[in-house]
Amino acid sequence: MKLVTFDADGATRIGAALGEEVVAFQQALTAAGGGTLPGTMLGLLQAGEPAMVQAARALAFAARPENAALRRPLGSVRLRAPLLPGKILGVGRNYADHAKEVGGPRLAAPRIFLKPTSSVSGPGDIVPIPAAALKVDWEVELAVVIGKPARRVSEGEALDHVAGYTVLNDVTDRALQFDHPIGMTSFGKGLDGFCPIGPWIATPEEVGEPWALDLRCFVNGEEVQHGNTSDLIFPVATLIAWLSDFVTLQPGDIIATGTPAGVGHFRTPPRYLKPGDRLRLEVEKVGILEHSMGAA
Repeated sequence: MKLVTFDADGATRIGAALGEEVVAFQQALTAAGGGTLPGTMLGLLQAGEPAMVQAARALAFAARPENAALRRPLGSVRLRAPLLPGKILGVGRNYADHAKEVGGPRLAAPRIFLKPTSSVSGPGDIVPIPAAALKVDWEVELAVVIGKPARRVSEGEALDHVAGYTVLNDVTDRALQFDHPIGMTSFGKGLDGFCPIGPWIATPEEVGEPWALDLRCFVNGEEVQHGNTSDLIFPVATLIAWLSDFVTLQPGDIIATGTPAGVGHFRTPPRYLKPGDRLRLEVEKVGILEHSMGAA
């Protein structure tokens, strides 16, 4: 499934994209014979496997030819960030090519930072650039959405805890990250709107194994990043297992797995985002996220 949160008929709903159409889970479930699902994506994930089974049942019912009234064109609704996560754990310098452009010794363990939930924005949103943010950069990433609690799990069982994957732009003010007397990585990455995610959460059966997925980022139509998750220093399963030794990963938590080479700060000369810039971020088998930048 491609799990979405969207606005329609004056309300925010959760459902799934079905080709070029979208289905609201609760409406379809009611038409299929009844039952109740949580009204938010975080609530759906927290409700566990029984709720996901009900959601899949609702989608299958709506997909029948005779139930076209339960589907509406995807273009007729406004997609929102697919969920408001519990916590967002980012991983720095996790692609070999990006680590090379940054420089420094090879990391012996994942380098973790946090992004607050107030940084979340969604498809089509305008991400505000504060006047004080001087060096705003892009980072296309595969984001992992946790589906069931993970505490001290092994790499072999780690992917069993994944609800799905989404596209994430780890927007970063490099001035706060690098130029401040004391580097403020989490703050530079945690400004309002600096975590666009979407357009949906693609469940594991949509994506398959996350070991060799292409990633691309375009700024105003120009390709600025192109990488592949095969270049990850710490792959998805390794990250889940390692993080779960320190914190309990809960349903709805997000792990931003890192970005490939091509960010603006390490170009010659450096290049930074400005109001009016349009971004398109792609992760193979997951989706395409588009948003723009604006003045705060």
